[in-house]
Amino acid sequence: MFKTVLMIEKALSDDDVALVTTLHSEEKVSFVVLMQPRGRQDELLRALDDVALGHLDKVVHEHDESESAPTVATESLEHSLRHLREAGAEAVGELVEDKPLDRLRAVVEEHQADEVVVLTSPHFVEEFFHRDWASQARHKVGVPVLRLFASDS
Repeated sequence: MFKTVLMIEKALSDDDVALVTTLHSEEKVSFVVLMQPRGRQDELLRALDDVALGHLDKVVHEHDESESAPTVATESLEHSLRHLREAGAEAVGELVEDKPLDRLRAVVEEHQADEVVVLTSPHFVEEFFHRDWASQARHKVGVPVLRLFASDS
């Protein structure tokens, strides 16, 4: 069985689940999902990303969502785990409050993961400066790191 640590920042859509569960053809996959929703500290970077992507409506409304972030994050994680299991994969997960890359390294070692998949929306500013999770993880975890973009649906 292939062991994958999956880093996400929002609930997986049906398209996201189909993508990550078929990466290795017919081979069974086990997921450890680490979810760290983007917090208030990232508001400026998210606004710049939204402008770059032409999502001007999100720039205005996105910070309204951050008030209920812990509840939404828990529900999003549970939704994602349920959908991965329904697709036939084994899946466990946890919310990551602080230092996501340190927790990622510990989880990779603890579960003897074969790879890390970072599935997030595009973050152009962070990616340009190699400050995104995938770029940083490549220097910390000792296993292959795949960067995928989450669907908008």
